Amino acid sequence: MTDRAPQPVDRQLPTEESRDLLALVREIAQREIRPVAADEEDAGKFPRAIFTLLSEAGLLGLPYAGEYGGGEQPYEVYLQVLEELAAARLTVGLGVSVHSLSCHGLAGYGTEEQQKAHLPAMLGGGLLGAYCLSEPASGSDAASLTTKAVRDGDDWIITGTKAWITHGGVADFYTVLARTGGEGPKGITAFLVPGDAEGLTAAVPEKKMGMKGSPTAQLHFDGVRVPDTRRIGEEGQGFTIALAALDAGRLGIAACAVGVAQAALDEALTYALDRKQFGHPIADFQGLRFMLADMATKIEAGRALYLAAARLRDAGKPFSRQAAMAKLFCTDAAMAVTTDAVQVLGGYGYTADFPVERLMREAKVLQIVEGTNQIQRMVIARHLAGPESR
Repeated sequence: MTDRAPQPVDRQLPTEESRDLLALVREIAQREIRPVAADEEDAGKFPRAIFTLLSEAGLLGLPYAGEYGGGEQPYEVYLQVLEELAAARLTVGLGVSVHSLSCHGLAGYGTEEQQKAHLPAMLGGGLLGAYCLSEPASGSDAASLTTKAVRDGDDWIITGTKAWITHGGVADFYTVLARTGGEGPKGITAFLVPGDAEGLTAAVPEKKMGMKGSPTAQLHFDGVRVPDTRRIGEEGQGFTIALAALDAGRLGIAACAVGVAQAALDEALTYALDRKQFGHPIADFQGLRFMLADMATKIEAGRALYLAAARLRDAGKPFSRQAAMAKLFCTDAAMAVTTDAVQVLGGYGYTADFPVERLMREAKVLQIVEGTNQIQRMVIARHLAGPESR
């Protein structure tokens, strides 16, 4: 594994403040995250101390309002922070994206009283969040979820199981979607559930191909009592809240994917320049040079696509179609780039001595989370041609 630091990406940032912010993120990534990433991922160690550090640095609430402890940064800047963090370690970059997703419902749909009561701790008080939508039998078909919340006076009683929860078992709070009414999307409501709520337990974390340092677990709600003051939005508004959060979350996944791809390219390029065969660096051989060129082109295209979608969001314009496109393209590109990076390193690329094999394993999950890439194609097609007629 090389100790050479990657060259910073030449970013077009809107303000001097945002340039300073990215410089801080790079410093934290280079000093605190990247040096231990391989060993901690191999050991399955969750980097809670890093998330505490990021919270103290104001990096867990970047796209949210300053009055509640957020950074008031546009998505154009926030996503580039995610990219830098994911390039250092996907467990961290994706973790920040999931935390931001878990804050989205309260920040966008909560009452002023709720926001004052909870957001400061969520955005900059050291807390870490998770997002609970998927279930064992309802992943992509989220509108068919069966976890129930039943009214009991001024409280709600939540019963059911959520699946594939990033930070499951280690989060301090969960944004939970549960059924309070009839079948379909109109019967779903959102709740803010404390991580230590009585009746809430986490299963043993899943054994995953990659991102071993990030716990992914089922959560069991066995009559979890939540006061109505922790209901987010109106009854039956939960699915609308979930879709709005997912649009933003898909951009987070796209940015993380570009970060992983950029890290793989950096490793492949360093190796190709250093490794000699037949008396020349292997970077001199045209076949390999073309591979590197294609890898770099995919990364630049993906970065441009997620930034274009982010600028639409920042301008208050519709961006759902562009978010789906960015998630689709960037994650497919990450899978292709990391696979090519392993090929560039040859046999060494297949060993754990170099990070490209880990990056390839991690890239795969990005094609699945926040809606599989097949779902993204369905979303894009509906925007283009309308809903299916069948």
